[in-house]
Amino acid sequence: MSALDPFIAGLPKAELHVHHVGSASPRIVAELAARHPDSPVPTDPEALADFFSFRDFAHFIEVYLSVVDLIRDAEDVRLLTYEVARDMARQNIRYAELTVTPYSSTRRGIPDAAFVEAIEDARKAAESELGVVLRWCFDIPGEAGLAAAEETARIACELQPEGLVSFGLGGPEIGVPRGQFKPYFDRAIAAGLRSVPHAGETTGPQTIWDALVALRAERIGHGTSATQDPALLAHLAEHRIPLEVCPTSNLATRAVADLEQHPLKEMVAAGVLVTINSDDPPMFGTDLNSEYAVAARLLDLDARGVAGLARNAVEASFMDEAGKARLRTEIDTYTASWRD
Repeated sequence: MSALDPFIAGLPKAELHVHHVGSASPRIVAELAARHPDSPVPTDPEALADFFSFRDFAHFIEVYLSVVDLIRDAEDVRLLTYEVARDMARQNIRYAELTVTPYSSTRRGIPDAAFVEAIEDARKAAESELGVVLRWCFDIPGEAGLAAAEETARIACELQPEGLVSFGLGGPEIGVPRGQFKPYFDRAIAAGLRSVPHAGETTGPQTIWDALVALRAERIGHGTSATQDPALLAHLAEHRIPLEVCPTSNLATRAVADLEQHPLKEMVAAGVLVTINSDDPPMFGTDLNSEYAVAARLLDLDARGVAGLARNAVEASFMDEAGKARLRTEIDTYTASWRD
């Protein structure tokens, strides 16, 4: 508990790197596991804490996919999506770009149109009932290869749900070169979507360069290894290419050895636009408020500095300019009131 925690709790925020299934709370995961008893996922919310202890990134992916397997019909999809928004509302998250992996559901038999209808129905309800604006990043699960890329690009470009703003690439980086996905990103970009691949979380800075060059990335998911390459840091800073930083996630997946060694401070010192995010919050025992508290400690920030992180997320988002202006005003009004 820090003196900044109450300020962070009330601060209006945007989140740009948070996964759909990975945001399922223990209550919802346990409920889904009870509905699907053939799953290895525990039905006891307390037992989930041990289940979500990861040996390494590969083990995290294994556990993550076992939770993905709990999403088996459109009703599951709609329930999950709305409940994620409810948890966001409790944290004063006003806007979120939720990373959604349609392929994980369609390959399990959920029709693509039904999947899209479920998330869109939840999105509209979340905005009208909870005050949370959701937008989608449809991402390729890299471990599933080019078949997944083709399916994801097809759904994104043909169905084009109203809330869809970007196209991403997640999953393991080792053994999954970014460049092979270029044709699919080219299609998505031609359809008006923004490019936001993961890169440089568990691999070196060359993966980030590949994402920038081959996939025309406008933001980088994680980018943890960027500090290993001064030229890359300078490029990111000069071109205002944001990094979606997720400190506790990086610790949980062993991308960093401990939080004190996290490169966040070096990124900021180099002038890179950083945003703070929770990634897969219940799996990592965190939420966005906690991540802001971690970042405040690592960067030695006061309330005004924390509000600056919130403004970074607004700047780096794909909101329209009117939406950005509204949220910036809300952040500034709240911060001024707090200082007074």
